[in-house]
Amino acid sequence: MDTIASLFSFITWPVSWVIVQFHKVYGAIFGPDTGWAWGLSIVSLVILIRICLIPLFVKQIKATRAMQTLQPEMKKIQERYKNDRQRQSEEMMKLYKESGTNPLSSCLPILAQSPFFFALYHVLAAIASGKKIGVIDAGLLESARNAHIFGAPLAAKFFSSDSQVSALHASLTDVRIVTAIMIVLMSASQFYTQRQLMTKNVDTTVKTPFMQQQKMLMYVFPIMFAVLGVNFPVGVLIYWLTTNVWTMGQQMYVIHNNPTPGSKAQAAYLERLTKHVTQHGKIRRRSEKAIVKAIVAKGRDRNEFERKFVNALNKAGLAAQPDGTVTKSVAQAAAQTEDGAVAGTTTATATATAAARRQQPKRQSKSQRQSGGTKAGDSPSLEKSDAPQDAKPAAAKQPEKPGSGTRSKAQSGQRKGGPQRPKSPSKK
Repeated sequence: MDTIASLFSFITWPVSWVIVQFHKVYGAIFGPDTGWAWGLSIVSLVILIRICLIPLFVKQIKATRAMQTLQPEMKKIQERYKNDRQRQSEEMMKLYKESGTNPLSSCLPILAQSPFFFALYHVLAAIASGKKIGVIDAGLLESARNAHIFGAPLAAKFFSSDSQVSALHASLTDVRIVTAIMIVLMSASQFYTQRQLMTKNVDTTVKTPFMQQQKMLMYVFPIMFAVLGVNFPVGVLIYWLTTNVWTMGQQMYVIHNNPTPGSKAQAAYLERLTKHVTQHGKIRRRSEKAIVKAIVAKGRDRNEFERKFVNALNKAGLAAQPDGTVTKSVAQAAAQTEDGAVAGTTTATATATAAARRQQPKRQSKSQRQSGGTKAGDSPSLEKSDAPQDAKPAAAKQPEKPGSGTRSKAQSGQRKGGPQRPKSPSKK
């Protein structure tokens, strides 16, 4: 560990300078030689570093989700070229390039803060050895050596010898109790952070090898930190415990406000968003608009939770727009517009309908139509005219074609206005 820390000795000066500046502030409150002044200086260093790493953390989230999306395609490539490792690697790199994904992006926060971690380890190791380092002069060195956290010096380790601990004016029992508690808390926070990611923020609709890898890391990381933690000074344990707690809180915030699509966290988030939108009829936060915009853009590719969200908005008379806003649906707007007109015309329509029904004549029975008679109270029916049928209007008569009547009567054996044709003699 000392050899690795020496590789980052170039950054020990800025790290020591930041610690000293925070120590001046906390020393004026708690006293310059107290463990609270030096311990809070280390905590403040962690917070400052993690704030600077927030952009990298955002990239890590995007890279992790992009990797989850590519897992089905990656699995197909692995199965297709399982006997050709070189071709498999080429296809993987091609897939990363086309999707704009970098697998190393998910490790950026850890890689970025590693130099600060090893530089802090190098500073604390120098304090334990009584050597000046960076901007820490003889006075600050003596103050840091006398600083204790719950009876354990900042530079003491779990496996420090009794003589080393005595030189720092502490007891070996106190050092081991404090370091053991910190190691347990550090491992537990790492386990909870990884478990929270696996149980709440993983797409459950797709079973991929990535989920198995994350599940394995959930148990590997805590064990690794427990093994390495016994070689860390108390100050480094404070640093690592603080960064684990920061990561856990940061991840809880992301899971609550920007969950992974298809995860249980997304189902809970969309349920909360549905209640808020149906009550207020609009979306206020920019992050909420971004999520709704992404859901609308998916179209038929929405997952189960996203479809429920859209259907719930439709039932409430709302519609999600492509820009992420929510407006009243067209059907509801039309219904509200027509409410006044419909209410004003309902009575008139009912009256007109009733009048039309009263004016419509009653239908006669078959016997009435045959007899031509009417019952008392019925509307008069059409009766047969007493005039002869020949007395039709002249305009109604159709001119007969010449010869048409002659032919018709000739067919019956009669001639019009002349003697009948003699019958032909029968042949004997």
